[in-house]
Amino acid sequence: MTNERSEFQHISVMSQEVQGALDLKEGAVVVDGTLGLGGHAVMMAAKIGIKGHLIGIDQDACAIDLARIRLKDFKGRLDVVKSNFSRLDQVLKDLGVDEVDAVLLDLGVSSLQLDDPVRGFSFRADGPLDMRMDADAATTAEELVNELPEKDLADLIFHYGEERFSRRIAQRIVQLRAGQRIRTTGELADIVLRSLPRGYQRDKLHPATRTFQALRIAVNRELEVLEETLDRAFKHLKIGGRIAVIAFHSLEDRIVKDKFRTLAREGCAALLTKKPLRPTEAEAADNPRSRSARFRVLERIG
Repeated sequence: MTNERSEFQHISVMSQEVQGALDLKEGAVVVDGTLGLGGHAVMMAAKIGIKGHLIGIDQDACAIDLARIRLKDFKGRLDVVKSNFSRLDQVLKDLGVDEVDAVLLDLGVSSLQLDDPVRGFSFRADGPLDMRMDADAATTAEELVNELPEKDLADLIFHYGEERFSRRIAQRIVQLRAGQRIRTTGELADIVLRSLPRGYQRDKLHPATRTFQALRIAVNRELEVLEETLDRAFKHLKIGGRIAVIAFHSLEDRIVKDKFRTLAREGCAALLTKKPLRPTEAEAADNPRSRSARFRVLERIG
């Protein structure tokens, strides 16, 4: 996740921690599976040098265009691929790469996506209910909101958003969509607000936050592809290679934690972070969107 100050200046979450954890050497082959605007990739490129090979993967075409510009001075081998990181096997096969020294996954949604109303990720500005990280993907949030049966919609909001009022929200959505299709982020946020019980005390989160998170996760199959990707990334790590993951909510972090612990118990990996690292107070103050970040690192030993 990033907090862009301009097109090419932004804050990459926990950049110092990532740099230390990956411990990259000159000539390394590294994968940035969530290239974004290239903030972490620039750091990685500086470490691996002209003999290194940097592979950047992202499903957002706009982000890829900007990342290419940020990385234009990198003199080593650079391959930027528009794809979902779950297709890592195919990406590496197409590039003729069998093993890598490091894989980084930063699972946050970038400000480039959040702050663009047309992308439909946020309720802070009205826009179409889209939420696709890959604009070529088939399913949008509008389709889920207007076409899922009430029970399925409630389950989605509860499981992916951890929203305790999911059934009330789903019921209100189904009632209102019967009269007119729900098309915008503003409409949906208003429906969520009106679904809450009378006298409900709000916490620090906007009441629509969890519902929007649930729909974004479902649209982009985020939890499904994360589990698949961790297996594939580990398979391609060299002995001594490392995989580092920055997660931003408990559902993602639980998948990473469980997978890393399983690999460590099997004796083929070592946990380099017994507990997730968190942003410093200074970073959280400078970049509020980093506050929920949890950073875990695993090293392959066999």
